Amino acid sequence: MQTVKKRKGKIRVWIVILLIVGVIALGMAGAVVLTAPGRNELQNMVIADVDFKQLRDGVYTGAYRGTKDGFRNAAVEVTVASGAVTKIRVTEGALAGDKQTTKIRKGLTINNLFDEVIKSQSLQVDVISGATLTSKAHLKAVENALKQAEIK
Repeated sequence: MQTVKKRKGKIRVWIVILLIVGVIALGMAGAVVLTAPGRNELQNMVIADVDFKQLRDGVYTGAYRGTKDGFRNAAVEVTVASGAVTKIRVTEGALAGDKQTTKIRKGLTINNLFDEVIKSQSLQVDVISGATLTSKAHLKAVENALKQAEIK
């Protein structure tokens, strides 16, 4: 009699564990399905080639707003001095709660990507591996800021 009760108790524990795992799996699958349109939008997005030699000095703001979802929205402030991009600051996006850039992959922050943009004076830089979509969203925000700075 006692062993039957123990067995029933163990079965109940396993049922509860399996139910919890099932609910978590369904939640994760739902998140993947819900964010798919936004991911596809970013994967297919092209970062335009801005002529960094034709920029007016000043501070410009730019943003990327996903049309499918807002999970990777980004905003930046770009400083152009002496015709060159000298500073890029995130104002929305890959930020931690204290408004400091958060590590997004292997200890790298979005500032590492921006350092490459400043160094090469081009938006055609390698994105952070494993954070491609976040990188592209922030590069698009920089592009949108620089469009305001272009001398036409």
